[in-house]
Amino acid sequence: MSAIGVVSSCSRLCPGVWLLKPGTQKMSSFGLHTAARCAAKDYYEVLVLGGGTGGISMSARMKRKVGAENVAVVEPSKTHYYQPLWTLVGGGAKQLATSARPTGSVMPKGVEWIKSRVTALDPDKNCVWLENDIKVISYKYLIIALGISLHYEKIKGLPEGFHHPKIGSNYSVHTVEKTWKALQDFKEGNAIFTFPNTPVKCAGAPQKIMYLSEAYWRKTGKRSKANIMFNTSLGVIFGVKKYADALLEIIKERNIAVNYRRNLVEVRADKQEAVFENLDKPGVTEVHQYEMLHVTPPMGPPEVLINSPVSDEIGWVDVDKETLQHKKYPNVFGIGDCTNLPTSKTAAAVAAQSGVLDKTISLVMKNQLPTKKYDGYTSCPLVTGYNKVILAEFDYNAQPLETFPIDQSKERVTMYHMKADMMPFLYWNALLKGYWGGPAPVRKLMHLGLK
Repeated sequence: MSAIGVVSSCSRLCPGVWLLKPGTQKMSSFGLHTAARCAAKDYYEVLVLGGGTGGISMSARMKRKVGAENVAVVEPSKTHYYQPLWTLVGGGAKQLATSARPTGSVMPKGVEWIKSRVTALDPDKNCVWLENDIKVISYKYLIIALGISLHYEKIKGLPEGFHHPKIGSNYSVHTVEKTWKALQDFKEGNAIFTFPNTPVKCAGAPQKIMYLSEAYWRKTGKRSKANIMFNTSLGVIFGVKKYADALLEIIKERNIAVNYRRNLVEVRADKQEAVFENLDKPGVTEVHQYEMLHVTPPMGPPEVLINSPVSDEIGWVDVDKETLQHKKYPNVFGIGDCTNLPTSKTAAAVAAQSGVLDKTISLVMKNQLPTKKYDGYTSCPLVTGYNKVILAEFDYNAQPLETFPIDQSKERVTMYHMKADMMPFLYWNALLKGYWGGPAPVRKLMHLGLK
């Protein structure tokens, strides 16, 4: 059998690989698994898993490094969404269509788009398996950008409960417009907003829609009929004290009730009832009637990463928190929501990570050790009204890392327009094209001479 026809770094695909001469599969001087090459289109120098924010931005950067023909992205979805806009869609301030573009239009020109789903990763043999086990793709370098999975089904009564009125969720393309409908149809009673007992993407979003709802009901004369409740599994309103203090002031001013350590476990949509467990009193539950319910679903790592060799015990990609290089496999890298980086999972975090990862991979490709360090930068524009935003920016230590030389814990109209208008432009035209690595250079400029 000809070696050219069968060679793959995956022995399951090509058993004949073991018949190759010793040394065909060899390690580079830097310890990378540089396995023998597969037939055309079965091997790429850089393989990116996921066509979300991290995957598209990194594929654009890798295209400039190794050439478009040497980069491939595995992504089954035909549509790419700018999800941070969904807060404003749920609040009726933006149209859902403005958050969507065809995946083909954001894919870097010339980069191979593999329209499939990854079903298994085999980093010891430098390959991944695609849906239905019909194809195996090998790589020299792997970037994992698979995002985070939503688990509405872990709440009893969902997702089927979304077929009923009065309930919505800004976290899914299928349910975000239901939030706006429930908001408009509100008459009188409890309006409940939830935060689950799991990691989530954009941890500020569950309360942003609450502030928008409160502002909408004030504007439409319904505020006095709404008992607004934020039932959160957390013990604090926000993880950074400076911004938490500002939010608690707003909550007090707007007469919003916050119930800490409450986790939504069941929705009885036919009766408009929500059941919460008290996390401090195991076995104790509370049932609340609702006139509107906004659900933030439990979330977790994508199924393909659970019990994967590239993941930690929970299922998150196990990367170095400063370089984003995998802790065990030096030719594997992770970015964004699917990683175990101890920072908030946001698009802003992905932007900062992409700049660092670009430098990391460049040095690894030259057999050098990575030097650029990610500081955990993340950002959450906390929408507190239809023209107000508190721009929270912070690092791994939950310390503010602010771009502008002003107090960003104050509500500002300028920050709202940055969230609603400037950030989407920056996303489509700079971040996805691999030209935006976060605001660190702007921050340095803004704070010049102030320290």
